[in-house]
Amino acid sequence: MNDLASVARSSPMMARIVELDAEMRAIRQDIHRHPELAYEEKRTAALVAARLRAWGIEVHEGIGGTGVVGVLHAGKSTRAIGLRADMDALPIHEASGLPYESVHQGCAHSCGHDGHTAMLLCAARYLSESRRFDGRIHLIFQPAEEGKAGARAMIEDGLFEKFPCDEVYALHNWPALPAGTIATRPGAIMAAADRVEITVRARGGHAAQPHLSADAILCAAQIVTAAHTLVARRIDPNATAVLSLTRIAGGASHNVMPAEVSITGTVRSFDPAVQDRIESALRELVEGTARAAGCTATLEYHRYYPATLNDPDCARHALDAAKALLGEATLAEAPAFTSEDFAFMLNAVPGAYIWLGQGSAVRGAQLHTPGYDFNDDVLPVGAALLATIAERRLEIGSPPARG
Repeated sequence: MNDLASVARSSPMMARIVELDAEMRAIRQDIHRHPELAYEEKRTAALVAARLRAWGIEVHEGIGGTGVVGVLHAGKSTRAIGLRADMDALPIHEASGLPYESVHQGCAHSCGHDGHTAMLLCAARYLSESRRFDGRIHLIFQPAEEGKAGARAMIEDGLFEKFPCDEVYALHNWPALPAGTIATRPGAIMAAADRVEITVRARGGHAAQPHLSADAILCAAQIVTAAHTLVARRIDPNATAVLSLTRIAGGASHNVMPAEVSITGTVRSFDPAVQDRIESALRELVEGTARAAGCTATLEYHRYYPATLNDPDCARHALDAAKALLGEATLAEAPAFTSEDFAFMLNAVPGAYIWLGQGSAVRGAQLHTPGYDFNDDVLPVGAALLATIAERRLEIGSPPARG
């Protein structure tokens, strides 16, 4: 963890953000205590809008459902950047034992979006006070990142037409990195996410007379076994992908061969050509295996999030901002196979997705687990980085150069 006291002594920005630390923690923990699922973030959105208005920031609500956009402007430049935070929680029952543990059974901030929202709010407050930039900053508080494509919903609702951005940036906490570490990379940083749904059908029949009917369970088992060889045997070894079938369901009695079995899973990749190859190979495998077993089978293949691809220049700008603020930054060696709907924003506008280290994992809990909690000690680092990126990319008297 960077020595925030020494950084604050040399940086008026960090000094002010450290002064706001207690308020930032309180906001974060309040959001944590009152989590809301995708497109249900009404309380969170209202909290965000109220805070922004209290700090003299122009507010627009209801973008893409429950999304909020704050607009800050200073000087005369037409340049603009976007800073994005996600607001939604996960359908997980929290088991952290924290004093601010979720009050909503089966809903918890187990991915740190409460921290992302608090950091962007803090950056917004600092930037509204200082106005040390020339242009516009669009503060994008997004709903429904967790599998419901809130970024796409905001874009389809005219996000970048109403609030044009030359570049857009987002932070996500990352338990695998030391606390306070900033890391990103050019190109792919998060994978495309596809959902696989396979349905195997047969006549069904008596378990003691398997010769009189086809066996949907055996067919499904053969599909599962063979599917897990596809990446190893049908994809170029120089490419990168993951296929995981994660659920199989069928049957209701010990002596009845079911007429239907369902299989679900996910595919992660970085190259659309690899996506195409996996989908084609999986469809061929499913249909061929079913035909050989005397069954029928269908595959529904949903490409719900594209790969998150950082603009190389924007990734460099983010790393340069981190070095200017903290004296160091990390060039991430490889992308992650998790996915992120910020990808839709990066498909529309150049930008960068940045990881903020949490310190291995708070109390050993990883993302998307019942015991996870955002590490409040890194709130000032994230808020200051967002503000630094805004000030450097909208530097007074010096338009940012692309490339």
